[in-house]
Amino acid sequence: MVRDPPRPRRDVKKKAVAAKRRSPVRKAAGPARPTSAQPTSARPARSAQRQPAQARSTGRRVTGVVLRAIGFVVLLWVGGFTWFVATRPGAAPLALTTDAVVVLTGGPGRLARGAEVLGQGAAKRMLVSGVGPHVRKAELAARIDAPQRLFAQDVDLGFAAVDTRSNAIETTAWMARHGYRSLRLVTSTAHMKRAQLELEAQLPRAIRIVPDGVPVESGADSLAREFTKYGLRRAALMVGAA
Repeated sequence: MVRDPPRPRRDVKKKAVAAKRRSPVRKAAGPARPTSAQPTSARPARSAQRQPAQARSTGRRVTGVVLRAIGFVVLLWVGGFTWFVATRPGAAPLALTTDAVVVLTGGPGRLARGAEVLGQGAAKRMLVSGVGPHVRKAELAARIDAPQRLFAQDVDLGFAAVDTRSNAIETTAWMARHGYRSLRLVTSTAHMKRAQLELEAQLPRAIRIVPDGVPVESGADSLAREFTKYGLRRAALMVGAA
């Protein structure tokens, strides 16, 4: 019996490779890799952590701005108050004459100072602004032991004023009626700056104002209130408030 010759090993290997290629079984695919279009769970977590940090940073900045603003206002107030106390005007010399003397009621020594100015001839006529509706000249003269004749002839009483601003309005009308061009303003040293401020806002620029402060013992709280009123009123006039 004649046998077929053995096939070469090279042909066997080729057949094995071809059989593997034709086999329907393939290697299972691994898990899909995340792409840039599919964010991982770590990214939202990092974003959530970043938001509170940004909020805290913004809050600190706002707080810092507010504290600096408050500090600036406090320093401005303290500096202004120091200037206000140090520059309170005192009594003006009687040798300095004016057409009129205006006394604003509301404190001790003011009426007596006005009568002294009038009696010494340092002014022609006196207005007492802000008196009560039932007050009479003779009563005021008796209160300070001044000559009744002086009050009867050379003193006018103003009944319309109820505060510093209306004092200025009343004084302006009285000055216009008499045609006066200068006045000596008599009030307390603490009240003088605000009273002069109101008068300057009402009177024509050509009218000269001579401050004549009456020294009155004032506590720090009283001076602080008066300075605050002065500062607020000055700011209101600067922005055009009447």
